[in-house]
Amino acid sequence: MLRWRGLEDVPTGWGRSVVTVGVFDGVHRGHQKLIRRAVSVAAERGLPSVLVTFDPHPTEVIRPGHHPAQLTTLARRAELVAELGVSAFCVLPFSTEMAKMPADEFAHEVLVERLHAAAVVVGENFTFGHGARGDVPLLRQYGRRFGFGVEGLQLITDTNDPHDGVTYSSTYIRSCIDGGDVALAAQALGRPHRVEGVVVRGDRRGHELGFPTANVEPPRYSAVPADGIYASWFVHGGRRLPAATSIGTNPTFSGRQRTVEAYVLDVDEDYYGHHVALDFVDRLRGMDRFDSVPALVEQMGRDVARVRELLAP
Repeated sequence: MLRWRGLEDVPTGWGRSVVTVGVFDGVHRGHQKLIRRAVSVAAERGLPSVLVTFDPHPTEVIRPGHHPAQLTTLARRAELVAELGVSAFCVLPFSTEMAKMPADEFAHEVLVERLHAAAVVVGENFTFGHGARGDVPLLRQYGRRFGFGVEGLQLITDTNDPHDGVTYSSTYIRSCIDGGDVALAAQALGRPHRVEGVVVRGDRRGHELGFPTANVEPPRYSAVPADGIYASWFVHGGRRLPAATSIGTNPTFSGRQRTVEAYVLDVDEDYYGHHVALDFVDRLRGMDRFDSVPALVEQMGRDVARVRELLAP
């Protein structure tokens, strides 16, 4: 898959293509539907497919300080998109200038002049241009003017969900994660929610208790699940290892700093300084305060046993 940052990276002489546009944070099941359709249309026409996304998140530029929790890093987003068969991953740096770009200019400059769109596949709620004034009907008008087709796909709704009829969206998934329901988030994502980060030095309290942990420091804005204990997969160096992950302030020891600490089962390795990932499978319990250290250690033993059950082959 080709990777471009900015329209200036699009090769000179780039021919016609099928384009899909969006932030695609999470690359959830709704996004996957759009992307697969764009890839399918491109294959039918014998053309490459291009996915256009934005960095940073447009909300951070339009409303500074209101950046939504990030479901995927940009690198992870590219990996997931590549798995779906996209030909080119185009990241547009989102700026105040781009935020002010009129809808017709966006359609002409991005879709026509640079990417030579033969067809554009978007969600039915897609908006673009200054003030989000452009929508799918307007995009179709531009398509007729500039010579590209437009498909506006319906959003995916899961009628089997306990909330009955909930529409899969990045906002919905963030709410699941914020509430600690990583299982429900995984259902909408089509895979476990992942938190990445570098392992940093902690206070080594887990080691003293017999449960040495890797203290993972996620990037800014990461969508970190609610405080609690989770069954998760620890991903590092091509390996996927079961782990009991604690998120919170360690109230038993009157902690104040919120941390993400993973106890990797049956592995004695020092991951300090390494980039790792945690795929969250299920929440075992909340972050409780125990009256004594032995009581905490006993509960940790039960947590580890539960993780073994949940992640058993």
